[in-house]
Amino acid sequence: MTQVAVIGAGSFGTALANVLADKGCTVDLYARREELVREINEQRTNERYLPELRLNPGIRASSSLADVLSEKELVLIVTPSSAFRETVRAMRPYLSPNALVAHATKGFDVETGQRLSEVMEEELSDHDPNRFAVISGPSHAEEVSRGLPTTLVAASRSQATAESFQDLMMHTCLRIYTNPDVIGTELGGALKNIIALGAGISDGLGYGDNSKAALMTRGLTEIARLGIELGASQMTFAGLTGLGDLIATCTSKHSRNWRAGYALGQGKSLDEVLEEIGMVVEGVRAAKAAYAIAQKHGVDMPITKAINQMLFDGKPPSEAVGELMGRRRIHEMEEVAEHVSMKWDA
Repeated sequence: MTQVAVIGAGSFGTALANVLADKGCTVDLYARREELVREINEQRTNERYLPELRLNPGIRASSSLADVLSEKELVLIVTPSSAFRETVRAMRPYLSPNALVAHATKGFDVETGQRLSEVMEEELSDHDPNRFAVISGPSHAEEVSRGLPTTLVAASRSQATAESFQDLMMHTCLRIYTNPDVIGTELGGALKNIIALGAGISDGLGYGDNSKAALMTRGLTEIARLGIELGASQMTFAGLTGLGDLIATCTSKHSRNWRAGYALGQGKSLDEVLEEIGMVVEGVRAAKAAYAIAQKHGVDMPITKAINQMLFDGKPPSEAVGELMGRRRIHEMEEVAEHVSMKWDA
Protein backbone atom coordinates (compact mmCIF):
# COMPACT_ATOMS: atom_id res chain seq x y z
CA MET A 1 0.00 0.00 0.00
CA THR A 2 1.45 3.40 -1.04
CA GLN A 3 2.21 5.74 1.87
CA VAL A 4 2.03 9.46 1.16
CA ALA A 5 2.65 12.58 3.23
CA VAL A 6 0.53 15.64 2.45
CA ILE A 7 1.83 18.80 4.11
CA GLY A 8 -0.98 21.29 4.57
CA ALA A 9 -4.60 20.68 5.53
CA GLY A 10 -6.21 23.63 3.78
CA SER A 11 -8.83 23.15 1.09
CA PHE A 12 -6.61 21.83 -1.70
CA GLY A 13 -4.35 19.76 0.54
CA THR A 14 -7.38 18.11 2.11
CA ALA A 15 -9.02 17.50 -1.27
CA LEU A 16 -5.86 15.88 -2.70
CA ALA A 17 -5.41 13.80 0.46
CA ASN A 18 -8.95 12.52 0.08
CA VAL A 19 -8.44 11.56 -3.58
CA LEU A 20 -5.25 9.67 -2.69
CA ALA A 21 -6.99 7.86 0.17
CA ASP A 22 -9.85 6.93 -2.18
CA LYS A 23 -7.20 5.33 -4.42
CA GLY A 24 -6.13 3.14 -1.51
CA CYS A 25 -3.10 5.13 -0.35
CA THR A 26 -2.35 5.57 3.33
CA VAL A 27 -2.18 9.34 3.77
CA ASP A 28 -0.56 11.19 6.66
CA LEU A 29 -1.83 14.77 6.59
CA TYR A 30 0.07 17.53 8.36
CA ALA A 31 -2.08 20.22 10.01
CA ARG A 32 -0.46 22.95 12.06
CA ARG A 33 -3.42 23.47 14.43
CA GLU A 34 -4.07 20.72 16.97
CA GLU A 35 -7.80 21.40 16.98
CA LEU A 36 -7.94 20.67 13.24
CA VAL A 37 -5.97 17.45 13.78
CA ARG A 38 -8.58 16.30 16.30
CA GLU A 39 -11.45 17.28 14.01
CA ILE A 40 -10.02 15.33 11.06
CA ASN A 41 -9.18 12.23 13.10
CA GLU A 42 -12.30 12.13 15.25
CA GLN A 43 -15.05 13.64 13.11
CA ARG A 44 -13.63 12.99 9.60
CA THR A 45 -14.40 16.58 8.60
CA ASN A 46 -12.59 19.84 7.80
CA GLU A 47 -15.46 22.25 8.29
CA ARG A 48 -13.57 25.49 7.75
CA TYR A 49 -12.15 24.60 4.34
CA LEU A 50 -14.40 21.90 2.85
CA PRO A 51 -17.58 21.82 4.94
CA GLU A 52 -19.46 19.30 2.78
CA LEU A 53 -16.68 16.70 2.55
CA ARG A 54 -16.65 13.48 4.57
CA LEU A 55 -13.01 12.40 4.81
CA ASN A 56 -11.81 8.95 3.86
CA PRO A 57 -10.73 6.87 6.89
CA GLY A 58 -7.38 6.29 5.13
CA ILE A 59 -6.34 9.82 6.15
CA ARG A 60 -4.57 10.30 9.48
CA ALA A 61 -3.82 13.87 10.59
CA SER A 62 -0.92 14.96 12.79
CA SER A 63 0.67 18.23 13.89
CA SER A 64 4.12 16.58 13.94
CA LEU A 65 6.20 16.85 10.78
CA ALA A 66 8.49 14.11 12.11
CA ASP A 67 5.51 11.78 12.41
CA VAL A 68 3.98 12.67 9.03
CA LEU A 69 7.25 12.42 7.09
CA SER A 70 8.55 9.27 8.75
CA GLU A 71 9.56 6.69 6.09
CA LYS A 72 7.62 8.55 3.36
CA GLU A 73 9.06 8.51 -0.14
CA LEU A 74 6.21 10.48 -1.74
CA VAL A 75 5.52 13.94 -0.33
CA LEU A 76 3.09 16.66 -1.45
CA ILE A 77 3.44 20.19 -0.05
CA VAL A 78 0.21 22.20 -0.23
CA THR A 79 0.71 25.19 2.07
CA PRO A 80 0.09 28.91 1.44
CA SER A 81 3.03 30.67 -0.19
CA SER A 82 3.45 32.82 2.94
CA ALA A 83 4.24 29.70 5.01
CA PHE A 84 6.11 27.80 2.30
CA ARG A 85 9.73 28.56 3.16
CA GLU A 86 9.19 28.09 6.88
CA THR A 87 7.43 24.77 6.30
CA VAL A 88 10.04 23.39 3.89
CA ARG A 89 12.84 24.41 6.26
CA ALA A 90 11.09 22.62 9.13
CA MET A 91 10.70 19.49 6.98
CA ARG A 92 14.40 19.16 6.25
CA PRO A 93 15.50 17.10 9.30
CA TYR A 94 12.76 14.51 8.76
CA LEU A 95 12.77 14.12 4.98
CA SER A 96 14.03 10.82 3.59
CA PRO A 97 16.93 11.31 1.14
CA ASN A 98 15.03 9.04 -1.25
CA ALA A 99 11.82 11.05 -1.06
CA LEU A 100 10.18 12.50 -4.16
CA VAL A 101 8.77 15.90 -3.21
CA ALA A 102 6.17 17.91 -5.14
CA HIS A 103 4.53 21.18 -4.25
CA ALA A 104 1.06 22.27 -5.33
CA THR A 105 1.25 25.89 -4.08
CA LYS A 106 0.60 28.71 -6.55
CA GLY A 107 2.62 31.77 -5.66
CA PHE A 108 6.02 33.30 -5.00
CA ASP A 109 8.30 33.85 -2.06
CA VAL A 110 7.51 37.53 -1.72
CA GLU A 111 10.68 38.45 0.18
CA THR A 112 12.98 37.14 -2.56
CA GLY A 113 10.74 36.87 -5.65
CA GLN A 114 11.80 33.24 -5.99
CA ARG A 115 9.61 30.57 -7.51
CA LEU A 116 8.68 28.00 -4.90
CA SER A 117 10.72 25.21 -6.47
CA GLU A 118 13.72 27.53 -6.09
CA VAL A 119 12.85 27.85 -2.40
CA MET A 120 12.77 24.04 -2.18
CA GLU A 121 16.20 23.78 -3.79
CA GLU A 122 17.60 26.39 -1.41
CA GLU A 123 16.09 25.02 1.80
CA LEU A 124 16.61 21.36 0.87
CA SER A 125 20.07 21.86 -0.59
CA ASP A 126 21.19 18.36 0.39
CA HIS A 127 18.32 16.83 -1.64
CA ASP A 128 18.61 16.00 -5.35
CA PRO A 129 16.57 18.67 -7.26
CA ASN A 130 15.73 16.04 -9.87
CA ARG A 131 13.50 14.53 -7.19
CA PHE A 132 11.37 17.70 -7.01
CA ALA A 133 8.17 18.35 -8.97
CA VAL A 134 5.39 20.92 -9.31
CA ILE A 135 1.69 20.04 -9.42
CA SER A 136 -0.52 22.66 -11.05
CA GLY A 137 -3.54 23.22 -13.28
CA PRO A 138 -7.22 24.27 -13.18
CA SER A 139 -8.35 22.68 -9.93
CA HIS A 140 -10.83 24.23 -7.53
CA ALA A 141 -10.58 22.23 -4.31
CA GLU A 142 -14.35 22.14 -3.94
CA GLU A 143 -14.70 20.31 -7.25
CA VAL A 144 -11.78 17.95 -6.61
CA SER A 145 -13.31 17.02 -3.26
CA ARG A 146 -16.62 16.17 -4.99
CA GLY A 147 -14.92 13.86 -7.46
CA LEU A 148 -15.64 16.04 -10.49
CA PRO A 149 -13.34 15.42 -13.49
CA THR A 150 -10.16 17.49 -13.12
CA THR A 151 -6.86 17.61 -15.02
CA LEU A 152 -3.48 18.61 -13.60
CA VAL A 153 0.15 18.74 -14.68
CA ALA A 154 3.15 17.20 -12.92
CA ALA A 155 6.25 19.13 -14.01
CA SER A 156 9.82 18.18 -13.15
CA ARG A 157 13.34 18.34 -14.54
CA SER A 158 13.23 14.54 -14.34
CA GLN A 159 10.80 12.58 -16.47
CA ALA A 160 10.90 9.73 -13.95
CA THR A 161 9.93 12.06 -11.09
CA ALA A 162 7.09 13.63 -13.08
CA GLU A 163 5.79 10.20 -14.05
CA SER A 164 5.97 8.99 -10.43
CA PHE A 165 3.56 11.74 -9.39
CA GLN A 166 1.48 11.09 -12.49
CA ASP A 167 1.09 7.45 -11.45
CA LEU A 168 0.46 8.38 -7.83
CA MET A 169 -2.34 10.85 -8.55
CA MET A 170 -4.14 9.39 -11.60
CA HIS A 171 -7.70 8.54 -10.59
CA THR A 172 -11.09 8.14 -12.21
CA CYS A 173 -11.72 11.82 -11.41
CA LEU A 174 -8.15 13.10 -11.76
CA ARG A 175 -6.08 12.99 -14.95
CA ILE A 176 -2.41 13.99 -14.75
CA TYR A 177 -0.21 15.11 -17.63
CA THR A 178 3.57 15.60 -17.44
CA ASN A 179 5.71 18.53 -18.58
CA PRO A 180 9.46 19.24 -18.31
CA ASP A 181 8.86 23.02 -18.09
CA VAL A 182 8.98 23.66 -14.33
CA ILE A 183 9.39 27.43 -14.77
CA GLY A 184 6.36 27.85 -17.03
CA THR A 185 4.20 25.53 -14.94
CA GLU A 186 4.94 27.47 -11.75
CA LEU A 187 4.59 30.91 -13.33
CA GLY A 188 1.28 30.09 -14.99
CA GLY A 189 -0.19 28.95 -11.68
CA ALA A 190 1.08 31.97 -9.76
CA LEU A 191 0.43 34.75 -12.26
CA LYS A 192 -3.10 33.75 -13.26
CA ASN A 193 -4.24 34.68 -9.74
CA ILE A 194 -3.35 38.30 -10.48
CA ILE A 195 -5.46 38.31 -13.63
CA ALA A 196 -8.30 36.63 -11.70
CA LEU A 197 -8.27 39.58 -9.29
CA GLY A 198 -8.67 41.81 -12.34
CA ALA A 199 -11.51 39.68 -13.68
CA GLY A 200 -13.32 40.00 -10.37
CA ILE A 201 -12.76 43.76 -10.34
CA SER A 202 -14.17 43.96 -13.87
CA ASP A 203 -17.30 42.07 -12.81
CA GLY A 204 -17.59 44.11 -9.62
CA LEU A 205 -17.54 47.29 -11.67
CA GLY A 206 -20.41 45.95 -13.75
CA TYR A 207 -18.43 45.55 -16.96
CA GLY A 208 -19.43 42.85 -19.43
CA ASP A 209 -18.10 39.79 -21.17
CA ASN A 210 -16.17 41.91 -23.68
CA SER A 211 -14.16 43.48 -20.88
CA LYS A 212 -13.37 40.21 -19.17
CA ALA A 213 -12.41 38.48 -22.40
CA ALA A 214 -9.99 41.32 -23.18
CA LEU A 215 -8.57 41.24 -19.68
CA MET A 216 -8.00 37.47 -19.75
CA THR A 217 -6.45 37.51 -23.22
CA ARG A 218 -4.10 40.41 -22.59
CA GLY A 219 -3.42 39.00 -19.13
CA LEU A 220 -2.25 35.75 -20.69
CA THR A 221 0.03 37.80 -22.95
CA GLU A 222 1.61 39.38 -19.87
CA ILE A 223 2.04 35.99 -18.20
CA ALA A 224 3.76 34.55 -21.26
CA ARG A 225 5.90 37.66 -21.74
CA LEU A 226 7.37 37.38 -18.24
CA GLY A 227 7.58 33.61 -18.43
CA ILE A 228 9.58 33.61 -21.66
CA GLU A 229 11.95 36.21 -20.21
CA LEU A 230 12.55 33.90 -17.23
CA GLY A 231 13.19 30.85 -19.39
CA ALA A 232 9.78 29.19 -19.75
CA SER A 233 8.39 27.63 -22.93
CA GLN A 234 5.69 29.68 -24.65
CA MET A 235 3.77 26.46 -25.33
CA THR A 236 3.23 25.85 -21.62
CA PHE A 237 1.07 28.98 -21.37
CA ALA A 238 -1.31 27.57 -24.00
CA GLY A 239 -1.83 24.47 -21.84
CA LEU A 240 -3.51 23.47 -18.61
CA THR A 241 -1.23 25.45 -16.31
CA GLY A 242 -1.54 28.60 -18.40
CA LEU A 243 -4.75 29.13 -20.33
CA GLY A 244 -6.60 26.32 -18.55
CA ASP A 245 -5.94 27.61 -15.05
CA LEU A 246 -6.62 31.18 -16.16
CA ILE A 247 -10.09 30.25 -17.44
CA ALA A 248 -11.01 28.38 -14.27
CA THR A 249 -9.80 31.11 -11.92
CA CYS A 250 -11.21 34.10 -13.80
CA THR A 251 -14.69 32.69 -14.40
CA SER A 252 -15.65 30.82 -11.23
CA LYS A 253 -17.10 32.01 -7.95
CA HIS A 254 -15.13 29.19 -6.29
CA SER A 255 -12.06 31.37 -6.90
CA ARG A 256 -11.01 33.40 -3.86
CA ASN A 257 -9.06 35.69 -6.17
CA TRP A 258 -12.14 36.40 -8.30
CA ARG A 259 -14.24 36.96 -5.17
CA ALA A 260 -11.66 39.33 -3.73
CA GLY A 261 -11.51 41.28 -6.99
CA TYR A 262 -15.30 41.44 -7.21
CA ALA A 263 -15.51 42.98 -3.74
CA LEU A 264 -12.74 45.46 -4.61
CA GLY A 265 -14.64 46.42 -7.76
CA GLN A 266 -17.69 47.13 -5.61
CA GLY A 267 -15.72 49.60 -3.55
CA LYS A 268 -14.51 47.63 -0.53
CA SER A 269 -10.99 48.14 0.82
CA LEU A 270 -8.37 45.41 0.61
CA ASP A 271 -8.43 44.93 4.39
CA GLU A 272 -12.21 44.53 4.33
CA VAL A 273 -12.00 42.03 1.49
CA LEU A 274 -9.34 39.85 3.12
CA GLU A 275 -11.22 39.81 6.42
CA GLU A 276 -14.44 38.90 4.65
CA ILE A 277 -12.91 35.98 2.72
CA GLY A 278 -11.04 34.71 5.75
CA MET A 279 -8.60 32.55 3.76
CA VAL A 280 -5.44 33.19 1.76
CA VAL A 281 -5.89 35.19 -1.45
CA GLU A 282 -2.68 34.29 -3.28
CA GLY A 283 -3.15 36.87 -6.04
CA VAL A 284 -2.55 39.74 -3.60
CA ARG A 285 0.92 38.51 -2.65
CA ALA A 286 1.66 37.39 -6.21
CA ALA A 287 0.81 40.83 -7.62
CA LYS A 288 3.49 42.52 -5.53
CA ALA A 289 6.09 39.85 -6.27
CA ALA A 290 5.35 39.67 -10.00
CA TYR A 291 5.53 43.44 -10.47
CA ALA A 292 8.90 43.56 -8.70
CA ILE A 293 10.20 40.72 -10.89
CA ALA A 294 8.88 42.44 -14.04
CA GLN A 295 10.60 45.71 -13.11
CA LYS A 296 13.86 43.88 -12.39
CA HIS A 297 13.83 42.23 -15.82
CA GLY A 298 12.42 45.20 -17.77
CA VAL A 299 9.22 43.35 -18.74
CA ASP A 300 6.10 45.39 -19.49
CA MET A 301 3.10 44.15 -17.46
CA PRO A 302 0.51 46.96 -17.52
CA ILE A 303 -2.38 44.93 -16.03
CA THR A 304 -0.21 43.68 -13.18
CA LYS A 305 1.00 47.25 -12.58
CA ALA A 306 -2.58 48.56 -12.51
CA ILE A 307 -3.70 45.86 -10.06
CA ASN A 308 -0.75 46.70 -7.79
CA GLN A 309 -1.79 50.35 -7.84
CA MET A 310 -5.35 49.40 -6.91
CA LEU A 311 -4.27 47.02 -4.15
CA PHE A 312 -1.49 48.99 -2.52
CA ASP A 313 -1.69 52.63 -3.67
CA GLY A 314 -5.42 53.19 -3.35
CA LYS A 315 -5.98 53.94 -7.03
CA PRO A 316 -9.73 53.75 -7.85
CA PRO A 317 -10.47 50.80 -10.18
CA SER A 318 -12.29 52.98 -12.72
CA GLU A 319 -9.25 55.27 -12.97
CA ALA A 320 -6.92 52.31 -13.48
CA VAL A 321 -9.17 50.97 -16.24
CA GLY A 322 -9.15 54.37 -17.94
CA GLU A 323 -5.36 54.39 -17.98
CA LEU A 324 -5.21 50.86 -19.40
CA MET A 325 -7.65 51.77 -22.16
CA GLY A 326 -5.71 54.94 -22.98
CA ARG A 327 -2.30 53.31 -23.45
CA ARG A 328 -0.39 53.90 -26.69
CA ARG A 329 -1.59 52.04 -29.76
CA ILE A 330 0.30 48.84 -30.62
CA HIS A 331 0.19 45.82 -32.93
CA GLU A 332 -1.66 42.99 -31.13
CA MET A 333 1.21 40.62 -31.86
CA GLU A 334 3.91 43.21 -31.20
CA GLU A 335 6.18 40.82 -29.32
CA VAL A 336 5.68 38.02 -31.86
CA ALA A 337 6.17 40.32 -34.83
CA GLU A 338 9.72 41.02 -33.71
CA HIS A 339 10.66 37.36 -34.20
CA VAL A 340 8.53 36.01 -37.03
CA SER A 341 7.07 37.29 -40.25
CA MET A 342 3.80 38.98 -39.34
CA LYS A 343 3.88 42.06 -41.53
CA TRP A 344 1.32 44.00 -43.49
CA ASP A 345 1.15 43.23 -47.21
CA ALA A 346 0.94 46.92 -47.96
